Amino acid sequence: MLTDTFHEVLKHEGIVTIVSWADSEPHIVNEWNSYLAVTEDERILIPAGIMRKTEENVNVNPRVKLALGSKNVTGYNNYPGTAFVVEGIARFFDSGAEFDDMKRKYAFVTRVLEITVTSAKQML
Repeated sequence: MLTDTFHEVLKHEGIVTIVSWADSEPHIVNEWNSYLAVTEDERILIPAGIMRKTEENVNVNPRVKLALGSKNVTGYNNYPGTAFVVEGIARFFDSGAEFDDMKRKYAFVTRVLEITVTSAKQML
């Protein structure tokens, strides 16, 4: 589901916007492309230092959307830049081997946001 182009985007720095929502309006938090890790089974792991409102929302409604891109990766029809919208099911965790790996990379980590991807659409 996550294409070679998606993986290429992650090699270039850019903003990742994470949208969560519960009973009220959508909440947006941002992260950097370089902080995302993709597992062999295509889950996306994101280090979380704060993200408290996101976690509150995920505990009520685990659905999330992400938008990310890079102007350095060629898109459709040789378009200069490409972007993706990813949808998935999220959860936070704070123990285990994957948490320990993220904690070694990023000292600020208190939890990891895991997203099980349900769709990934290239937009440009």
